[in-house]
Amino acid sequence: MEYQLRIKKSAIKELSKLPKPIATRISKVIDGLKKDIYPKGYKKLKGSDNDYRVRVGDYRILYSIHDDVLIIEVVKIAHRKDVYKK
Repeated sequence: MEYQLRIKKSAIKELSKLPKPIATRISKVIDGLKKDIYPKGYKKLKGSDNDYRVRVGDYRILYSIHDDVLIIEVVKIAHRKDVYKK
C-alpha cells in the first residue's frame, strides 16, 4: 500500500530557495515518505490528528497524512526557527 505524494506550491518554492546540498537531502526524505510515512525521527504535531514533522539537519518538513484517501501532503519546508510561525 503506497501513498500518493502531494507537495504544496509554497513548499516547492521554499525548497527552491534553499542551498543545493540541503535541498537534495530534503528531497530524498520527501521521496522516502511514499514508502515509509513514519520515517526515523518523525514526530506528531500537538493539536492535530494527522500533522507530522521530520527533521533534516536544521530544517523541518511539515506534512499531513490522509489515510482515508492514501495521500501525504507536504505542507511546509523551513528552518527550525521559522517553521512553526503562522
